[in-house]
Amino acid sequence: MAVLRRVQEPPINGGSYIVDRMDGEIFTLPGSKGAFRMYCSQVQTGNTMSVFGWDGPVSDQSYHYHKKTHDIFLNAEGLMKIYCDGQSRILGPGDFASVPPGLIHKPTPLGPITKALPLITPADWVEAFRVTSDPYKGVMFPEYDNQWSWGAMKRLGENWEDKYDSYPTPVENPPEPNSWSKEDTILPDEPVGYFLKANSGPRWVLGGISSRPFITTKQSFGKCAISSIESSKLYKKSAFSREMRFATVHHLLVLFEGRIDVAINNGPKVTVYAGEVVFLEADTTFTIEFLTKYVKFWSYASGDGLESIIQKAGVRNDSQALPDAPFAVDDVKLDEALAEISQ
Repeated sequence: MAVLRRVQEPPINGGSYIVDRMDGEIFTLPGSKGAFRMYCSQVQTGNTMSVFGWDGPVSDQSYHYHKKTHDIFLNAEGLMKIYCDGQSRILGPGDFASVPPGLIHKPTPLGPITKALPLITPADWVEAFRVTSDPYKGVMFPEYDNQWSWGAMKRLGENWEDKYDSYPTPVENPPEPNSWSKEDTILPDEPVGYFLKANSGPRWVLGGISSRPFITTKQSFGKCAISSIESSKLYKKSAFSREMRFATVHHLLVLFEGRIDVAINNGPKVTVYAGEVVFLEADTTFTIEFLTKYVKFWSYASGDGLESIIQKAGVRNDSQALPDAPFAVDDVKLDEALAEISQ
C-alpha cells in the first residue's frame, strides 16, 4: 500500500513525498547571503522542471540570458526586482515574471527578506547552482557570509557558458522599474516575456475550487503551468475527491493556508499543513481533500496540471472571493477532463 512519506530532502529513488518549505536540498552560493531550497529537480521530474525556494536579504545578481532555459519567478514574501528584455518591475508577494529563452534578464532580491519560489525548465540548469554552491546547514540563510561570491564561479571551469546555458550580457543604463499597468493583468497567448500582477489574470471555478493561473502550457512552450488554487471544507462535495492520475505530468504543491489530506495510489490519507510542500510523481493516482474553511496552495506542474481540469470542466469567473455556495459541476465535462489527463 502506497503511503505519502515525509522527507527532509527530495529522494533520488522516485516516488511522491512531503517536505517542509524550510527543508529540501539546501545550498548557498558563497557570499550571496541567500539560500536555495530545492524541492524537486531533474532527478525527481525526468528533467522537466526544478522548483525551489530562494530565500535571502538584499543581494545583487548579473545580467544574463539562456538559449534553452525558461526562467519563471514567483515572489512569495518581500520584494524582488526583475529586469527582462528592457523592462523591469518590482515584484511583491504574489507577483510573477516569465522569462523565456533568449531574453536578457536579472533577478535582484530587494529584501528585507525576499522569499521567491521559481520554476526552471529544463530542470538540469540548476546544476550550475550545485557546482558553484556549498551545502547550507543553518536556520534561514547565511546573511553574515562575506566571501567573494564571484570566486565560486571559477568552479564552473572553461566554456561554462555553453555547458550551463548561461551567457553573461552587460546592460548599459538599465531603466528604472516600470509601474504596473493593465497589460500586467493579462495572460499572453504565446510564450513571450511578461509580468503578471498578483490576484489578476483569468480565473476559473470548478464547483468550489478556484484556479488563477500565473502561466499555462500556452505561455511555456507546453512545458509547465503554475496556478494559485483555493477552496474550502465548507463545500460538501469536491471534484478533487475524485481519483486523478496525470500520466506524464509531475506536480509540486506549496501550501500557504489551511490543511489538506492527500492520498496516493489508494493508500491512507496524509494531512499536509501550511508551510509544507507536496511532490506528486507523474502516473500517480491521488485525491485531495480540503480540511479547513480556507485553503490556498500554488500548484506547479510539468505540463497541463490541476489547473487544466478546473479550466476544462469549470466556468470562467473573475471574482476575487470564493463563492459562498459551490457552482454546479458538469459531470460529463469533469469525466472528460479526468480521462484526458490519464492518457
